[in-house]
Amino acid sequence: MLVFQFDTRTVSAISILIGATCAGAALLELLAIPTSHGMARLGRVALAIAFGIISILAFVHPGNSFEALATIFAFYLLFRGVFDIVVALVGRERPLWWLTLVLGSVQILLAFWAAGDFGHKAFLLVVWVGASALAHGVLQISRAFELRP
Repeated sequence: MLVFQFDTRTVSAISILIGATCAGAALLELLAIPTSHGMARLGRVALAIAFGIISILAFVHPGNSFEALATIFAFYLLFRGVFDIVVALVGRERPLWWLTLVLGSVQILLAFWAAGDFGHKAFLLVVWVGASALAHGVLQISRAFELRP
């Protein structure tokens, strides 16, 4: 519920979430180093360092972290939209292929809308995080009822 209020607490909450996620990713990469060999080991070390630095920066500078994440999210929507359009056009023999085409187009439009102004990017990011958390909660509750005898 904190995410949907969209004030300074929202920026801090999302930045702390970024920091915690990157800290966890750094730890997982460090734990995977002993099982890696060659260039994969070097890649895991580099990722662990990068995730660690991003985690520290997210905790120290929450406003800058939020702005960077909002910008990255706009690019994510652009690339995801292009990917969905290509997948839809390649798989036209599938049923409902046009739905993927429409969703990809909407994602590209959202990316261009968000790229125009930081306020739009931030608003879109906050709505996306809030809607994802809400959907995840509803999914968990429905799964709990499925498991109940």
